[in-house]
Amino acid sequence: MLAAPAPAAELRIATWNIGLERAGPGLLLRDILRGDDPQIAAATRVLRALDADVLLLTGIDHDHDLHALRGLADHLALAGLSYPYLFALNPNTGVPSHLDLDGNGRSLDPRDAQGWGRFPGAGGMAILSRLPVETSAARDFTAMLWRDLPGALLPPDMTADVAALQRLSTTAHWDVPLRIGPDRRLHLLAWHATPPVFDGPEDRNGRRNHDEAAFWLRLLDGDLPQPAPPTPFVLLGDANLDPADGDGRPAALRGLLSHPALQDPGPRGTALRSDPGQSGDPAQDTALYPPPLGGLRLDYVLPSHDLRITGAGVLWPPAADPLWPDLTAASRHFPVWVDVTLP
Repeated sequence: MLAAPAPAAELRIATWNIGLERAGPGLLLRDILRGDDPQIAAATRVLRALDADVLLLTGIDHDHDLHALRGLADHLALAGLSYPYLFALNPNTGVPSHLDLDGNGRSLDPRDAQGWGRFPGAGGMAILSRLPVETSAARDFTAMLWRDLPGALLPPDMTADVAALQRLSTTAHWDVPLRIGPDRRLHLLAWHATPPVFDGPEDRNGRRNHDEAAFWLRLLDGDLPQPAPPTPFVLLGDANLDPADGDGRPAALRGLLSHPALQDPGPRGTALRSDPGQSGDPAQDTALYPPPLGGLRLDYVLPSHDLRITGAGVLWPPAADPLWPDLTAASRHFPVWVDVTLP
């Protein structure tokens, strides 16, 4: 007699640029432990409404021993939201390059770091999960040199000494496996790119932003020394780029959105923004900036082609919704989520 198949499991996978960035190391942990920070309180209520099973947070300060992340997880547990598995690695943000990258005669400014940051770990990334994280099997591509990406759009004025140490990742690129069965894993491909602005005619940030998305194209297509991830996987994070509006070079991002290995679900069955904003597809906007930018789609959750999507959306309710003040108090970004069914 054949055994009955195991029931399918539905997971909500989400990403949010939560905006938990402070002016110096240790300050985020201080604010979490005090228990009275209004931004953290607002973010907690948003995360309770989101209720994701797997969550990638971008824009959260990192410390080597994960004190702030563990403090946040403990704080969320008190609010009834349990994430027993945590993952974060050192990002490139704030890591000194010891070179004068911006040409102002100094070499220790935030713009001279591997990724912009006032201190090492500023505005990093973190994963909170209800599924076990196989930390020892995670792949960290964060140290990869920009020049080593095939077809890299290096700035024309980049010198040899800069090219010899400049990393591709502004924040990080990770492949993190989650255990979904005795012999099955769901891989999270996570990243947070630089904004494609705040530079000059050399378009250094625009080129780097493009190549941070192009990294995933090269990995998925087998054009890197590292092997492509096995399915199923979910590519997610803050690309800091809208495929239709705003500044930047969207070719690589558009390539990801149409890649045969990925699905771009778009929002389905969720309360979306009521203001049409500026985007080519306002329903998919994930961040709100002052005019003239308005709404932009910057954050993405893209499941692999073999996952069955049962829902997707941006947690962006009408302004009259009780959650609206918390969303706007926490961050200029809004959470993006996808529900997938796993066999």
